[in-house]
Amino acid sequence: MSKTVFLFSGQGSQYTGMGKELAEAYPDVKVYERASGILGFDLIEKINGSEEELAKTVIAQPAIMATSLTAFEIMKREGIEYSAVAGHSLGEYAAMVAAGILSFEDGFRVIKARAEAMQKASEAASGAMYAIIGKSAEEIEAVCAEVDGYVVPVNYNSSAQTVIAGETAAAEKAAAKFAEMGAKAVKLGVSSAFHSKLMQPAAEDFEAALRSMNITFNKPSVPFYSNLTGAEQTDFEDMPSKLAKHIVSPVKFTSELNALAEAGYTDYVELGPNKVLTGLVKKTLKGVNAVNVENSKTLEKALELLK
Repeated sequence: MSKTVFLFSGQGSQYTGMGKELAEAYPDVKVYERASGILGFDLIEKINGSEEELAKTVIAQPAIMATSLTAFEIMKREGIEYSAVAGHSLGEYAAMVAAGILSFEDGFRVIKARAEAMQKASEAASGAMYAIIGKSAEEIEAVCAEVDGYVVPVNYNSSAQTVIAGETAAAEKAAAKFAEMGAKAVKLGVSSAFHSKLMQPAAEDFEAALRSMNITFNKPSVPFYSNLTGAEQTDFEDMPSKLAKHIVSPVKFTSELNALAEAGYTDYVELGPNKVLTGLVKKTLKGVNAVNVENSKTLEKALELLK
């Protein structure tokens, strides 16, 4: 019996027009419209606008989440059952809605507060992120430790890819060093050094906002796998503190995937723009199926596999 996990895309995956085909094919799935009412701006207009505006944290986070949840609602309507959820960074919030930890409304209220806090912190502190491909996590940690300035590994994505983040100059120096060593260093399209200490002001603002908002956090309806621990999360007490910590802590995605595989999950379905997580699954796990759902073509392929 196959076991299916739904994975939810992270920030940086956005592109102009994402989700348009799915929303048009299923006009009664009104995720964008419902989310826009909570956010106070028109998501569809922003998604179809300029790449530059869509890349702003305050827009990108709710836009990606809405695209992921559009795909999620369609999969449910198509009768696809899932028995666990996980997300990459931002994707954890769509995963929380999918697992019933957060209601749809609270999910978008929370992501609005998170995106605003992170946008503010990004504007106050310049920073950069690079995906380093072709070196082990241990080698990457060692180089970061030697570079002048602040730069650290923040996303443990696969055995072949770790993302570093930090002060712009230090991140650039580290990226140049990795290039000298024969690794590939790809600058990410984000506005600051997420999951590093440069986001501490965002973590504090976000936690304060959550505590003032009267958000209900429920126990999940299916297992929820966490970036913080790289394993299934079973403790849902004091979620404002945990979600604030998530902003400044490394994303242990490789550990999460290994934990899912050990628990017997065989079908990995990424819901949202692009197929970054699908690629990470294929690089990390052997003998599993990995597909993504972001448009009509990918939806058709996923339904063929899962029905």
